Amino acid sequence: MSANLSVTFTGIRFENPFMLASAPPTESESNILRAFEAGWGGVVTKTIGLHPVVNVRGPKTKFFRTDVEKPRISMQKRPNAVLHSSWNWELISDKPIDWWLPRLARIKKEFPNKVLIASIMAGSGSDREYQHWQTLARGCQEQGVDGLELNFSCPHMDREDMGSNVGKNERLCNEVARCVTEVAKIPVWVKLTPATTNIVYEARGAFDGGARAIVSSNTWPSLPVVDPETLEFEMNVEGQVSSGGLGGPAILPMSLAKMAQMTQAFPDKEFSGIGGISDFSHALNYFLLGCGTTQVCTAAMLDQAIGPNVIKTLIRGMTEFLEKNAHRGWKSLEDFRGLKRGAIVPHSQIKRPDTADYHGGYDAEGYAEQPAEPSPARRSKEA
Repeated sequence: MSANLSVTFTGIRFENPFMLASAPPTESESNILRAFEAGWGGVVTKTIGLHPVVNVRGPKTKFFRTDVEKPRISMQKRPNAVLHSSWNWELISDKPIDWWLPRLARIKKEFPNKVLIASIMAGSGSDREYQHWQTLARGCQEQGVDGLELNFSCPHMDREDMGSNVGKNERLCNEVARCVTEVAKIPVWVKLTPATTNIVYEARGAFDGGARAIVSSNTWPSLPVVDPETLEFEMNVEGQVSSGGLGGPAILPMSLAKMAQMTQAFPDKEFSGIGGISDFSHALNYFLLGCGTTQVCTAAMLDQAIGPNVIKTLIRGMTEFLEKNAHRGWKSLEDFRGLKRGAIVPHSQIKRPDTADYHGGYDAEGYAEQPAEPSPARRSKEA
């Protein structure tokens, strides 16, 4: 029997579980159409707001590379260097909602069987901002999009009530998700920032607010490196820089750790994994942790902007994986999804050479012997 790559995620059928993430590759109608033609199962639009934003002058995205034989990380292009990560400080779409709405309708009309998710963002903490969320949600769903992705994850917003500042607050995650799900007739996903102490709290807030799925990770807050010759940040505007987002291969292990926290805490919920994916072996990590779909950004940007070769590699890799494991009875993603989730345990449960000698870091293990507590009489005398 041939491999079945289709999945049903939050009630939406995808022809394959691979999506283009909300990012520069999905900032235009032409790019999204090209992505669907290339074979992506779904696309999440660049984040849409009510009003246009003004981005920084000059480059908005660059790529870190590391030398094969030297411990150098730099954005400078050079021979014998390989991709380390991407770095960007681009804000949400610079096009207003009125620009996006007719284009969403045209995309769905041309590709009715492809999955189009609208990423949206407004502020929080006030009725006015919550009305903005609802206006965005209603407008996008009226154009026929299949779902909404709420951006609680942009790592470089100055406003304290937007982006990752919402994703670091369990209460705000709950309030915004709740206000959107009040008007949404389509599935609502929440994209969380990884820059939080325990992402399980924010995920719980979003799920309790009615979110159908959690998407993670967005890029990680970071700075570009300084050029040792010029002493300038490798990406700057007139010598100045602000926090941006790190993505690509470098964040794969970190994003997996965040995803594992959530899929273990909520094994019956749905998740979409992002971070460091360029071939099926990378996506497989997220599937084995329990994700139902995955999203790609950096690899696509480096591949003709929308990743036509990346999606072919992903589809081929998953097909070959299922065929290789056909003897296990695996015919689709559901047959192996979450298989390794239970293998992640607290450090204390990892086997030691002699378990009897392990005290979880307490007692004398790993510590110098503590001096005896002085008696009350001695303390009084010393005072």
